[in-house]
Amino acid sequence: MSHQIIKPSQEVLDIYDKYAHGLMSRRAFFEKLGAYAVGGLTVAALAESVLPNYALAEQVKPGDERITAMDVPYRSPMGAGDMMGYLVTPTATSSTNKKPGVVVIHENRGLNPYIRDVARRVAVAGYIAFAPDALYPLGGYPGNDDDGRTMQRERDRDDMVEDFAAAVSFLQEHEACTGNVGCVGFCFGGSVSNRLAAKIPTLKAAVPFYGGGVAAEDVPGIEAPLLIHLGGLDERVNAGWPAYEAALKANGKDYEMHMYDGANHGFHNDTTPRYDAEAAELAWSRTLAFFEKHLK
Repeated sequence: MSHQIIKPSQEVLDIYDKYAHGLMSRRAFFEKLGAYAVGGLTVAALAESVLPNYALAEQVKPGDERITAMDVPYRSPMGAGDMMGYLVTPTATSSTNKKPGVVVIHENRGLNPYIRDVARRVAVAGYIAFAPDALYPLGGYPGNDDDGRTMQRERDRDDMVEDFAAAVSFLQEHEACTGNVGCVGFCFGGSVSNRLAAKIPTLKAAVPFYGGGVAAEDVPGIEAPLLIHLGGLDERVNAGWPAYEAALKANGKDYEMHMYDGANHGFHNDTTPRYDAEAAELAWSRTLAFFEKHLK
């Protein structure tokens, strides 16, 4: 499902990962790519090959008759006022036909079209999906990931966790929700999913995709079962897994981890060249089965 004519090498993908996670400046990113711009290939074309193509982010179209989708405000203790989230409900959901809820937590760049599409996929599967935009206090997702990453670094991570925790409360209290609420998150959202599990004892399930775990001293607070997805090539995130797993085991926590061999960080994101269709589809089927078990 790759959109670019150029197929970037693993080395180029690794460089992009460092840039995308703030470990390399934009200038250094382009300088590093220069070593791989050979045979008539320009640095600009190489950079373009690793960027997302959000025209692909419509596995479920916004107007799909199976769902109702809208941006709605909600309250957070950290905001100067309202926060905003993308609320997607299965058609015919009501106070007399209630559904479980899932908070969908974005990567480190705000509520982009890919995450909106994931929320719609969740709703089609029978859940009320709610995908907050942590950039809302700064004006919201700016329309491109580069600016989104820059904006998100301006926010305090702990404050954003509070915003997502407030989103869990919003769903739990929603008149059309059964009160059973889980979360799924990607990259930054994966780490937030782990943190919400440690923070909210009433959370029913958490599914972190390639996100960092919580500190060992916070693990005892985890009540929700965890379904953890990691990419085999994601050395940066995977380096923290042994310590996290040891703490989960030591505290008798309910978790399962799946390592997807040959998959990069971001393998679920079908708008980028890191997408791995086989790994993504397997991880998603496992995720829906997990929610079916713990939320319905």
